[in-house]
Amino acid sequence: MTTIADPVIDRWYKDVENNLTFKVIAIDESDDSIEVQYLNGEIGEYDTDSWYNSTFDYIEEPEDWSAPFELDDEDLGYSDPDEHRRNMDDLNFDDYID
Repeated sequence: MTTIADPVIDRWYKDVENNLTFKVIAIDESDDSIEVQYLNGEIGEYDTDSWYNSTFDYIEEPEDWSAPFELDDEDLGYSDPDEHRRNMDDLNFDDYID
């Protein structure tokens, strides 16, 4: 079985034969290289021939993909889930009325 999945930056793949999950992070056509980051955080690289002679297939983004990348919540595009908001019962609406 050979890969029919083209490399696309920010897309997740699974190496079916070796049971590896990775994301394409860069494609350098002048250097004929495809840079990937595995789910464990390590960086790897394939040339085009190796890519298409491998057993890669598209997959959905893994649920735990951010763990090895050491990202902050800000990097993920959302804020602190424990953010505290004012209790509406504590507000005095007379302070806001002209």
